[in-house]
Amino acid sequence: MAQYDKSDLERRMAGAVESLKGDLSGLRTGRANVMLLDPVTVTVYGASMPLNQVATVSAPEPRMLSVQVWDKTNVGPVDKAIRSAGLGLNPIVDGQTLRLPIPDLTEDRRKELAKLASKYAEAARIAVRNVRRDGMDSLKADEKKGEISEDDRKRKETEVQKLTDGVIAELDATFAAKEKEILGQ
Repeated sequence: MAQYDKSDLERRMAGAVESLKGDLSGLRTGRANVMLLDPVTVTVYGASMPLNQVATVSAPEPRMLSVQVWDKTNVGPVDKAIRSAGLGLNPIVDGQTLRLPIPDLTEDRRKELAKLASKYAEAARIAVRNVRRDGMDSLKADEKKGEISEDDRKRKETEVQKLTDGVIAELDATFAAKEKEILGQ
């Protein structure tokens, strides 16, 4: 039975792209984004749970997030969780609604965010190259078992390399767009 599965390689490489997009979407660029609060967990009802399970998060303005807490007894814990999350946000409590103004980014902070985005992109590239290596190894194993010929292996290795090059280009484009957004260019 052949080990090589092109659709599995494509799925795994697409997962690396989606992971990068998710990581980059959490980086603050001076604009309100509801995903900014995804890492916030709130301790309520004796359990720690994600913010989106106790409140509705929205972005009513480009530089403002609004958190509508469902249960008024949870306003204090939600406020505390957002302040202690290390996001640099200071909620303004207005009844059951918390307003979070998004402050301007300093040049130093922009550079730090760009470096972090670069690290995320490199981690995604490494993941894609590891998937390529797994595909190449399975092709060599198939050839060694006599399940495919040397010509088939070489042709399929070329396909895997083309797939890898395309995904790396997509990762680079995603990173470049985020870097441009972060640096305000």
